[in-house]
Amino acid sequence: MANAHPSNVHPDDNRLEKDLSNRGMNGNANGNSSGYDDANGDPLTRLRTAGSVNISPELFEKLYLSPESRVKGELRKTFGNPTPIALVGFLLSLTPLSCDLMGWRGAGGNGAASTGVFFFFGGVLMIIGSIGEWIIGNTFPFVVFGTFGAFWLTFGATLVPWFNAYGAYVTDPTAAAAWMGNPGNPAGLEVPAFNASFAFFLVFMGMICLVFLICSLRTNIVFFIIFFTLVCAFGCLAGAYFNLALVYENATNVAAATRAGRLVIAGGAFAFVTSLAGWYIFFAIMLASLDFPLQVPVGDLSTLIKGASERGKGGNQV
Repeated sequence: MANAHPSNVHPDDNRLEKDLSNRGMNGNANGNSSGYDDANGDPLTRLRTAGSVNISPELFEKLYLSPESRVKGELRKTFGNPTPIALVGFLLSLTPLSCDLMGWRGAGGNGAASTGVFFFFGGVLMIIGSIGEWIIGNTFPFVVFGTFGAFWLTFGATLVPWFNAYGAYVTDPTAAAAWMGNPGNPAGLEVPAFNASFAFFLVFMGMICLVFLICSLRTNIVFFIIFFTLVCAFGCLAGAYFNLALVYENATNVAAATRAGRLVIAGGAFAFVTSLAGWYIFFAIMLASLDFPLQVPVGDLSTLIKGASERGKGGNQV
């Protein structure tokens, strides 16, 4: 401890200790060098040494949605936090879509009215956020945001007739002639093969969300809830499209039509819960980014579930 060896204390350290004491920063009188005051619970303590800022593991995880990892350089101090802008893109795409799927206020059409939102909010902002996370060395949010940025671009493209995602399934000459060979023939939406094929895309989106769900056990409870409800949402929507394929194979299959309608509403409800959790964590990050006096808890799990490297260090110390 520094007090036990006064001869080794550098004069600058004494001035720093006096500066911290005089300023009353978090009431930390024991020279806690971690930048985290256990007594007051203030997660952000500025150490005025060469302009550096140390933050607690809990705050880092809240800001970046990932446990802190060692990266080369000072990029995290050079660039802004890209996490909030990616969340904005995600939330402004998913929240209206979830309302459309549930049919609130007569909404519907699988979110076709928000096609531009899917491209420019969901796609562009999440890709920008993903690149930002990659630059500063945050692998998990980089992969998550990049995946969902591509998802929103894909979903938006499916809704645009020019991409002919559903029009390509029209094989009936009469139906094709009615559209005069132009892309985006809406008759393809009622082809069983299109609905079953799109359902498989949703199945594997649910699978990758399951991987993210497991990984989120090292982040926080709110992020875990986001991926848990996304797994449920993609599962319900995949089931809805599989049932629609059955309906278009046999128009008298009333049971499949009923299941499809209910599954679409259930998928929208799960997506809406995802959105609520997302808005909560976005609010928490923005408050923490501004060192706001009010801090919103997100249920940090990064210190509860230790990483493999931390466990290894503990074993070596025994």
